[in-house]
Amino acid sequence: MRRKVLIMGAAGRDFHNFNTVFRDNERYDVAAFTATQIPNILDRKYPASLAGSLYPNGIPIYDEKDLNKLIHKLEIDDVVFSYSDVSYDYLMHKSALVNTAGANFVLLGRKDTALKSTKPLISVGATRTGCGKSQTSRRLVEILMGQGLKVVVIRHPMPYGDLEAQRVQRYAQLDDLNRYDCTIEEREEYEPHISRGNVIYAGVDYEAILRAAENDPDGCDIIVWDGGNNDFPFYVSDLHITVTDPHRPDDGVNYYPGEVCLRMADVVIINKIDSARPENIAKVRTQVKQLVPDATVIEAASPISVAEPSVITNKKVLVVEDGPTLTHGGMTLGAGTLAAEKFGAAEMVDPRPFLVGELKDTFEKYPEIGTLLPAMGYGDQQLKDLEETIQKSDAEAIIIGTPIDLNRVINIQKPNTRVFYDLQSIGKPNLEGVIVDFLSKKALTTAVKEEVG
Repeated sequence: MRRKVLIMGAAGRDFHNFNTVFRDNERYDVAAFTATQIPNILDRKYPASLAGSLYPNGIPIYDEKDLNKLIHKLEIDDVVFSYSDVSYDYLMHKSALVNTAGANFVLLGRKDTALKSTKPLISVGATRTGCGKSQTSRRLVEILMGQGLKVVVIRHPMPYGDLEAQRVQRYAQLDDLNRYDCTIEEREEYEPHISRGNVIYAGVDYEAILRAAENDPDGCDIIVWDGGNNDFPFYVSDLHITVTDPHRPDDGVNYYPGEVCLRMADVVIINKIDSARPENIAKVRTQVKQLVPDATVIEAASPISVAEPSVITNKKVLVVEDGPTLTHGGMTLGAGTLAAEKFGAAEMVDPRPFLVGELKDTFEKYPEIGTLLPAMGYGDQQLKDLEETIQKSDAEAIIIGTPIDLNRVINIQKPNTRVFYDLQSIGKPNLEGVIVDFLSKKALTTAVKEEVG
């Protein structure tokens, strides 16, 4: 008898776990996926073309709120939890629900799910969403390219559209963002890499993606895994970097699977030391020393700059921040907030009286967002709602705290300015030195600089 399996997910790790462990595995019958966290991914199927020969009709995707009913109706034996950025309380409440319904609650590890590359691979992860993975990955790529290497980035999945069409996606120019009909979240992660001149891959089938990246037509000397949320890598890492956030010092040991990312780290970056409280920085240092005493610890900041400070100074501003950072990331400030303070905004406008459409639902689900506006854009309707909310607000100016220029995807009629932020190592050891040392050990560079950074 094949064991009946249900995979709990959010359009990412769930599909990867299926592909690596369950696809074409005759010991199991995956009866369903459930979905949460992300809009517009329900009432779909994981298509037969991706699911393999055992699933000629594909696999249905249901709403996670029906989990208990599904376990009974489908006679599920094993429920495989397969998404990230959840507290241990949340995780174990789900386990209790599943166990009460009679099924096993399963967490898959790296041994069964991490694929091996033929190229050297450096991975970047974090203890929570919003720690600073994006700027860390960007800085890492700059260092590698500065050593004369051809770098290919593979990004953690965000497949919110046609899964079959998104099996393997290659982004090499900005027009590819439109060609693949990218959401705001996807653009935030892909656009900075494209603008820096390196190729980035993403999609659904990460075995196929890895092989395509290794054989990229523009060449590939090394691969960078650019992680999502606080998930651990889909690939075996030759060097794993974990970013921590002392604004949330306890989250690294209280959120799943962020603690996995921390414990597997070769390098730990304590980010935002320029804005975090000294006692919180000390707490993170202690945690790192206890959990990963052999890791190299780098202290860093993510200093901000803005394109036009005069747009902010003495103005009533509406701050638009990165969506996932405010929602399941749980942050109550971001780069836009820091810019409002630094450049003397007269007032930060509360967006809640002006919300329209699906943004109202977002604030009902995540009331802790407060007076910031998350850049939600998972579909045309959300983009329309974001544009209308900004226009309805009584703000004199808009601060764009996301990694992309929102003017590319919505029409912002009010004066606006972008916030920029990059990773800056403080003192030594620094990221440049760590990477050059790694490259020399891998014989990927012939000239190791005596002084780096």
